Amino acid sequence: MLFLKHALGPARRCLYRTQRLLVRTPLFYPQVCADKGCVRWQSGEGGRDWNPRWQHMVAGLAAGTGMVLAFGLYHRQEQQAASVEQLADSAGRGGEAVLPETAAPVGAYPIFTREEVTKHRTLQDGVWVTFGDSVYDITDFVGLHPGGSKIMLAAGGALEPFWAMYAVHNQQHVLELLGEYKVGELSSEDKKKGSGAISDPYASDPPRHPALKINSLKPFNAEPPSEILSENFLTPNAFFFKRNHLPVPEVDPERYRLEISGEGLPKAVSLTLEDLKTKFPKHTVTATLQCAGNRRSEMNKIKQVKGLDWGIAAISNAQWGGVRLREVLEHAGYRHGGAAQHVQFEGLDKDVSGTPYGASIPLRKALSDDGDVLLAYEMNGEELPRDHGFPLRAVVPGTVGARNVKWLGKIIVSAEESKSHWQQNDYKGFSPSVDWDTVDFKSAPAIQELPIQSAITEPRDGVLLERSGEQVTVRGYAWSGGGREVVRVDVSLDGGKTWQVATLRSGEDAPPLGQAWAWKLWELSAPFPPEGEQLDIVCKAVDNSYNMQPDSVAPIWNLRGVLSNAWHRVRVSVKKD
Repeated sequence: MLFLKHALGPARRCLYRTQRLLVRTPLFYPQVCADKGCVRWQSGEGGRDWNPRWQHMVAGLAAGTGMVLAFGLYHRQEQQAASVEQLADSAGRGGEAVLPETAAPVGAYPIFTREEVTKHRTLQDGVWVTFGDSVYDITDFVGLHPGGSKIMLAAGGALEPFWAMYAVHNQQHVLELLGEYKVGELSSEDKKKGSGAISDPYASDPPRHPALKINSLKPFNAEPPSEILSENFLTPNAFFFKRNHLPVPEVDPERYRLEISGEGLPKAVSLTLEDLKTKFPKHTVTATLQCAGNRRSEMNKIKQVKGLDWGIAAISNAQWGGVRLREVLEHAGYRHGGAAQHVQFEGLDKDVSGTPYGASIPLRKALSDDGDVLLAYEMNGEELPRDHGFPLRAVVPGTVGARNVKWLGKIIVSAEESKSHWQQNDYKGFSPSVDWDTVDFKSAPAIQELPIQSAITEPRDGVLLERSGEQVTVRGYAWSGGGREVVRVDVSLDGGKTWQVATLRSGEDAPPLGQAWAWKLWELSAPFPPEGEQLDIVCKAVDNSYNMQPDSVAPIWNLRGVLSNAWHRVRVSVKKD
């Protein structure tokens, strides 16, 4: 039974591919393509009249072959367990991953030159890539790629430069998937040449605090220990969660320029950092930023999703200093009444093709008197750190972190949303019924305001508490998007059977209605239950619109693992007296 469990997946894939092959090409014979030096299986003329008995024979042969291959794969996986573990550890730390050796013997694949590979750069000609010394035909995978059409940037060439940029690919399951598309080997001459020296685009990234829990090294994404979050109303810069999509750019503040253009503007405007600091009044806003994937790890427990495995700490709070976006647009000559509906932001962080990170927000948010959108150059009274957007970033209070673009280079007033991948094909929510075969990103709006959220920072899940004290203390944070103020946090010590109201702590005066941009820290001290060796601690928050958190994760599960805001649950053990 264990073998069948492991063999089922490979056998199913083999049968599926055989079925596709039978439908597409009913009769097969090998044909050598002299012009491209490749071997292909072609259908003969009159293939439609072939004897259907051959189809059943071929299908049966393929099914048996699939099971044999699956059996071999199972034993090979057992033999490679140690090397796979080592590879996964290397990939998790941003190290260089190595594609597992194929089971095919040397000489079993056709030989190609790099020049021949470059001829396969379109869906019409086939999309081929190289990795190491191997050649892969990924034509059928292009439409399935989670990163969209960016995969075509590597068409006809090597994957290494792109995987150096997007190190998330260096994972065992990705390498195994790539292996399924192998069609050949590079010529011995090209193997000697290699794919060229590949510089590390992350080599100049800034140093980070060693206490951060790293979810991805390249690009760098990390969260602080959860208990640190509840220590300070303003999160220290070093512990503010780090969310980067690309390498951190090196920006010379003396040469920096912010370019502003678009609908309703008489002409494009360029501002220096000094212009922003001297020509506009400085404003400060205390605002919490939260990644759309905060608490994604809880969705992974229901069903695996695609994305970084964030815990509860992809959220932080800071006081931001800078200039109001509204005032900068007015200075640039913006006039109301045109076709503009959005403000697009482009960062100075770029991928290997030169495409920058981008996002957009509604124009009404940008121009609102109480929207408090800042172009920030300070964070907690200090110069904006490099990881957080030096020298300038957008801070859009109450809005998902993805729209708070860092290293801001361009502002474009537009009738349309940003065309960026991260605006159009990511950071959107879907029904639990939607999977990667049926998802249509155009059918869902981009996330802007985030829902009500709370989590327990102390005690941590799984710890052992001493009953020597008479009370247990529970701490955490609560926040709601759109400027909605958290008005209550309920805490249960028995899994939700009974509830107590926590004490809310805020580091500033009560905000104006609709401008509660900062989180509330909360605390509850309560007597230990008289009996039991475990506590099932639960928290849930309520905002001033009486929005409440859902009680479980399953009904809000989605394939990207975003908007995870169910009741937060922590189970701890209690040591007997």
